Amino acid sequence: MNTRARYAGILACVFAFIVSLCVLPAAAQAEVRNSDVVLGQTIEAQGFTASQAPNIAAEYAYLISSDGTTYFARNPYEQVHIASITKIMTAVVALEYGGDPSQTEIEVSQAAASIGESSAMLKAGDKLSLESAIKAMMICSGNDAAQAIAESLGGRILEELQRDASIPEDEMPQNGYDAFVYAMNKKALSLGMNDARFSNPHGLDYDQYSGDMHCSAQNVSTMSRAAMENELFRQTVATAKTKIPVQRDGEWIDIELESTDVLLGNYEGACGIKTGFTEMAGECFAGACERDGVTLYAIVLDSTTESQRFADCQALWDWVYNNTVDVPLVTSDEVVTCMLNGNQVEAPVVAHVSHKGWTDTTFRATLANPEETVEVFRYEGNVSQEVIFDDVTSSVRVGDKVGTVNFYQNNEIIKTMDLVAAEDCAGPNFFEGIGIWWSRLTGGASEAASEVVATMPIIYGADAAR
Repeated sequence: MNTRARYAGILACVFAFIVSLCVLPAAAQAEVRNSDVVLGQTIEAQGFTASQAPNIAAEYAYLISSDGTTYFARNPYEQVHIASITKIMTAVVALEYGGDPSQTEIEVSQAAASIGESSAMLKAGDKLSLESAIKAMMICSGNDAAQAIAESLGGRILEELQRDASIPEDEMPQNGYDAFVYAMNKKALSLGMNDARFSNPHGLDYDQYSGDMHCSAQNVSTMSRAAMENELFRQTVATAKTKIPVQRDGEWIDIELESTDVLLGNYEGACGIKTGFTEMAGECFAGACERDGVTLYAIVLDSTTESQRFADCQALWDWVYNNTVDVPLVTSDEVVTCMLNGNQVEAPVVAHVSHKGWTDTTFRATLANPEETVEVFRYEGNVSQEVIFDDVTSSVRVGDKVGTVNFYQNNEIIKTMDLVAAEDCAGPNFFEGIGIWWSRLTGGASEAASEVVATMPIIYGADAAR
């Protein structure tokens, strides 16, 4: 390893250690803006205080989950430079057109080896698999690897484009490299990134690399989510450190790669994706974090410092995780001892259910699993319940279904549970039934009213428990 690479590795380790101790406190430049959007409404419209909203420094940001919930946005549709985050699209195109990544060969040209800036230390004449080249590009942000991928795969992409009769002749790329970039823009359109534009595979944007290139924070989230559907990509960007085999001067050597993502291993659930920096783009990071099977994508563009871009990302994730709560589905001052699911429990009572076979009888009911909870994001609003009673006219025993309870947040059903009897209640026999029928026929009492006694806890608003 050369001196530059060794010192870079030492500095990265020191920085990662600092992150692990303080996990990146927000810098003084971080702020909350009234124009920031939370769950579709501005901070101002929501009436949030500064302590209720994410405090970040990035000029452009977008926070979305893999289930499609958009939690936060700051200038999300502004088209700006994104530097090496461009390499996400390079990887998407390479994996789409490159065949078997472990078998497809990438050769490093002199142009690729001498591109400069972030580098995987590849040399002219090196040969490596597409899989290794993607690792070199995504883990340590190798511009050399990105250029080599575009040059090596461009020829086969050009051949495929030339067979596509829908491409106008004046739009047809003239060489393989241009064909690769054309495929990047074509893929962006297919993903709905209609305003995004790429002009090279690495994201450099100055001098000979300047051109028509721009993307928005929302666009970046779209291509990030698409890329993470590929298992090789997902595994690659979650790798903090590895080695790749490279054929050099007829011999195989190993090149060490260390991720530019310092949150890997230092923030619970962090799993990639890509850093970026140029003078025009500023400090950027497209980050992913997975917990409990849900991935949060935090995109921060044009932050203030290298460390602040990670602090911004962490602040966005923390804001979601710290405001995600488990809400019990039954809260009641009344309990009943009964056998449920083979166990004797002290079950909270949801309702007194009318037994319509009688004129004045109710029985207590609870949920099929009275200890059930639902995980929700506090700022989407309080959870409400809707109890739908079945018509009970015959005998019921503990555990029998006697209704349905729907739970709502933000006017959407988030959970449905069976309402079950928490005590036995016999129905009238034949003669009792005749007497009750006659009483009702002659204007007597009809039936007892069902009553809901359970309440839902307040999780959002002035009365919410903190």
